[in-house]
Amino acid sequence: MNHFISLLDITGDEARYILKRAAKIKRKLKEGKPHQPLAGKTLGMIFDKASTRTRVSFEAGMFQLGGHALFLHSTATQLGRGEPIEDSARVLSRMVDGIVIRTFGHDIVQRFAEYSSVPVINALTDLTHPCQILADVFTFEEHRGSIAGKTVAWIGDGNNMAHSWINGAVTFGYRLNIACPDAYCPDNRLLEAARALGANVTLSKDPQAAAHNADLITTDVWASMGQEEEQAIREKAFAGFHVDKALMAKAHPDALFMHCLPAHRGEEVAADVIDGPQSVVWDEAENRLHAQKALLEFLLSPE
Repeated sequence: MNHFISLLDITGDEARYILKRAAKIKRKLKEGKPHQPLAGKTLGMIFDKASTRTRVSFEAGMFQLGGHALFLHSTATQLGRGEPIEDSARVLSRMVDGIVIRTFGHDIVQRFAEYSSVPVINALTDLTHPCQILADVFTFEEHRGSIAGKTVAWIGDGNNMAHSWINGAVTFGYRLNIACPDAYCPDNRLLEAARALGANVTLSKDPQAAAHNADLITTDVWASMGQEEEQAIREKAFAGFHVDKALMAKAHPDALFMHCLPAHRGEEVAADVIDGPQSVVWDEAENRLHAQKALLEFLLSPE
């Protein structure tokens, strides 16, 4: 049994297999050909955090694969009343075939997986968001071919998305340039652990240098969920970390722009970038569905 708590939970070969399956599964859906390897399977979805893309992509994906998804908000379950995570994991994993968790503390998902008898998928924690990177790499490769050896520039907060891009540098073999303010750098322990595994990651305070000759520029909101009270402070700190046409011009002429959404036009990204010809954010959002269907098949299919 495998869990998917981090991109480092799968090998590079397994990641490549998942993306190959994602392409085939997407093609079948577009051609109207049914693909239901998870018929009779049930997915439990425990959410502490608000969601649009994650919830819809997992629910729709499980339905399209022939299975059923149960949405469980923590406030409507015994978890919200203080039931130990270990007990919930033991019980729920006897009733469903897989569990998706979207929460705050990364340790919650880790503890749940430790006591679960079925695969557990991290659908976002404050530390990482690995499902998003599967979709992002899938999207890049649809447009530009293999991402191995290419340069990705992350501009902005050293948050869970930055951490997942760091882990992805191990899994997929791209170069990663991160530009962030001093007080908002990625977790150093995670960064050094990834470097020890071969990740090629540079860290700077200069967005222009990070974007130089990049094949992909990507960013996220300056204040993530749970940080809304820091908005004014963060706007000052990130004032020089705005992805606009001038910054895109530092990258390769055919560089792509990505954003995991939701986006704040006029803050972390200019409207004429996210809505411009280099942006693939809508493909990226759709591909959450296809990449996660391939992940579910990989973890839950008896084949």
